[in-house]
Amino acid sequence: MATKKPNKKMFMTVASAEVPTGRNGKHKAIITEILENLGGLKAGNALKVPLSELPDTKVNVRSALNRATRKQGMSVATAADGEYLYIWNE
Repeated sequence: MATKKPNKKMFMTVASAEVPTGRNGKHKAIITEILENLGGLKAGNALKVPLSELPDTKVNVRSALNRATRKQGMSVATAADGEYLYIWNE
């Protein structure tokens, strides 16, 4: 018959005020910069972001941008060619 091991405290406790509530993902810097530039963009213009400057794939940056703009209630559109990602306010 197996014997039970004594209960050991495996986890520490902290005050809930010490728990970090925000998350800074790897796309935060580029998404923040894009959103700031979109805020000052004139109607009919688009941002032209070199794909080589993106910290991740075009698909992942577009996904992060989509999450951020939906969270802020913004409506933006994107397009891409072989060298650039284009972003504009709808």
